[in-house]
Amino acid sequence: MNEDVRNIVLGVLATGVSASVGWLARTYLWRRRLRRKQAFFGLPGGAECLLVVNREAGGDNVVHRFDVFAMLELSALIKDCGAQARILGHDVAHQGFGDRTEFCVGGPYSNRRTDAHLSTLLPGVTVNVDVEPSEVRGSISVGTERYLMEKGASEYVILARLTAGEGGRPVFLFCGQRAITNQAATRYLARHHESLARAHRSGSFVLLLKVVNSQAYGPDVVELVADVTRAALTAPAAAPAAS
Repeated sequence: MNEDVRNIVLGVLATGVSASVGWLARTYLWRRRLRRKQAFFGLPGGAECLLVVNREAGGDNVVHRFDVFAMLELSALIKDCGAQARILGHDVAHQGFGDRTEFCVGGPYSNRRTDAHLSTLLPGVTVNVDVEPSEVRGSISVGTERYLMEKGASEYVILARLTAGEGGRPVFLFCGQRAITNQAATRYLARHHESLARAHRSGSFVLLLKVVNSQAYGPDVVELVADVTRAALTAPAAAPAAS
């Protein structure tokens, strides 16, 4: 074998080895990211989770189109983890939590399941559900702070990951002042789940998000107002008994 042929063969071998190493490295990194994603969402491959659907406020068994969009975004996340979703209406989801990951969409006015989660898991959070129009209608209170809604201009949503129950699987809660804020929260989770996993690992967190000018930007412009985990998980102090 002359010098030129040997150099060609060695070059081909080196290229093949480099390509194989690169493929193995990419595969390893992809699998590691997938495992981290599955751990954060509590969705190992083949697992089943619950997707709890609300109804449109004031509607009769109707799901608002923005809530449908929110569920589509969640469905994509679930599929990426290799899991399956079982869709349940909020008024038929009569079961505990912790055994399976749960995604619960909508505020307490349109979702009974959310109402139950707020009173049980987030005692520091209250949402105004008055039917009559008023300044405080739909407001979200966390601890001593109250956040009012300016429809189409400034709206708020709670995004929470809560670990409770014997199984330890998380409940993801998307509790917004309007349906478009629910979609904004699911989109925020899809975009930032890696940084959220690094910051909170497998623990609970409660974030207050602000949706800016939804009438112009839809659910795309979202600001993190604060991490309100401590206040949201703390029950308010009992009022002193009257003498």
